[in-house]
Amino acid sequence: MGKTADFSTGTRKRIGEILVENGIVTEKQVKEALDRARTEGGALGQMLVQLGYAAEDDVVNALAQQAGMGVINLQSIDTIGPELLEKVGPSLAKIYRIVPVSFEDDTLTVAMADPLNMNALDDLRMMLDCEVKGAVSSESAVDDAIERFYADRRESVDEIVGEIDQAREAFELEYSDSSRSYDLEQLQEMAMSAPVIKLLNLILLQAIKDQSSDIHFEPFEEEFKVRYRVDGVLYEMIPPPRHLALAVVSRIKVMADLDIAETRLPQDGRIELVISGNPVDLRVSTLPTLFGESVVMRVLDRSVVALDLDRIGLRGDELETVKTIMDKPHGIVLVTGPTGSGKTTTLYSALNYANDTGLKIITTEDPVEYDLAGIIQVQINEAIGTTFAACLRSILRQDPDKILVGETRDLETAQIAIQASLTGHLVLTTLHTNDAPSAITRLIDMPVEPFLLCATLEMVVAQRLVRSICTGCKREYEPDEEMLEQLKLTPEEIEGRKFYYGAGCPNCNNTGYKGRTAIFEIMRISERMRELIMAKASTQAMRDLAREEGMRTMRESGLLKIFDGESTIEEVVRETLATQG
Repeated sequence: MGKTADFSTGTRKRIGEILVENGIVTEKQVKEALDRARTEGGALGQMLVQLGYAAEDDVVNALAQQAGMGVINLQSIDTIGPELLEKVGPSLAKIYRIVPVSFEDDTLTVAMADPLNMNALDDLRMMLDCEVKGAVSSESAVDDAIERFYADRRESVDEIVGEIDQAREAFELEYSDSSRSYDLEQLQEMAMSAPVIKLLNLILLQAIKDQSSDIHFEPFEEEFKVRYRVDGVLYEMIPPPRHLALAVVSRIKVMADLDIAETRLPQDGRIELVISGNPVDLRVSTLPTLFGESVVMRVLDRSVVALDLDRIGLRGDELETVKTIMDKPHGIVLVTGPTGSGKTTTLYSALNYANDTGLKIITTEDPVEYDLAGIIQVQINEAIGTTFAACLRSILRQDPDKILVGETRDLETAQIAIQASLTGHLVLTTLHTNDAPSAITRLIDMPVEPFLLCATLEMVVAQRLVRSICTGCKREYEPDEEMLEQLKLTPEEIEGRKFYYGAGCPNCNNTGYKGRTAIFEIMRISERMRELIMAKASTQAMRDLAREEGMRTMRESGLLKIFDGESTIEEVVRETLATQG
């Protein structure tokens, strides 16, 4: 079936090279597809199929040749025995994107969407206690087969916990050991046991399916809580037994390539998964607590976050303003708001808009949350002196056009950002303030000289996230006087307006909300505003002028979301309470 790749010497041929050798595509077509894949994301093979240069079967055959595996046509398989589907449960199939095909002579053959994922084969060998052989199938065929064969099969946390309870002794190693040191071999054995892997896979699948932003694993004296955050609100899952805490945390640490023997110090790591064809990045943070290690996984799922200025919630006039400023050759753009208000998404979307082959864009972030094609991203590491200020100095020697500084935490960073702007760079950065005018007061308090702010600052964007009403259970209603009072509205002012809420349905887990949208306060720095900054005017004076010049406050922006039927009175009141002044 063609030449098998030589894994021992590290000379495995690239997929494009194999397709050229097989006469399927030309080198020029491979180069075009590579350029598109870098810009838009995705694999080379997928892009060649998308461009019409290769058929899906051609790419599958080339992948098989590259990995030294056979090819399986899953579409020609009508049934898979229940014993095979029992052996490889739905959570394993979805996490690893595999389909069990046969089991002969103590060897399980699985069809794989990603034949180069050798970790999947190793994990399966260990969990299933048999030899596992891979074969290649197309991604669409694997996804379709998982849908067909596992449609009526469900795994629950209760079932897996039951399995674990049968072998409870194996998980009885308690964290309260005064020496806080464990037998490494036993820890590894617990972390790699099939029930623990199944349990964690199920938790991850459920959290990602519900579009969670964070998953929390919290050990207490009598219980082990698992909670996940959806649209800014924490929900509790069925808690696993307390004695599983150490095993589950150890499994997470193994996946994140952390030191499982070290339980006294905080650790940070990263797990990369592909679930249902979507690349999911998990940022892992461990923290030693009184009753064990608490773990939080930040879920970065590209398929959920739209890094596109047109899709983050900006209204037409606001979008025009932001694009105009982003097209400027120099100046400073501030995005402000509390943690979790969507600042990073706004900044990444703005950079995506500005990204062009004729420009060099460099970011310095803590942490780097998403890989942006064509943009150079630098990770902050204050422990070794890689601070925002130090990075920014070095970045200026790299000849950039636009710069993102993750956060302006101190005067030194602010001063270098201003110097960068004065020397012909557009600088984007964030601050933590309640509204747009307060950001200027905060910088002057640092203290940044007012004349430098006047010379460089172009725009301040303050924002919050409000939950969107679920479209599946959206209902119209009449708000009472008390609700209108919260928004300082009179019955006359809302005449002809319609109000909506979510009644709750399976689509939104009966919350009435699905997804979030941003509300903005966008303040452009006019000549009159520069005069106020020079005079060190009060925040209120700057707010009054900004409103006079057309700035929409956060509350007003929220009201428009209510009138458009996108969010509710409760959400807007909750998120804009601190911005009223």
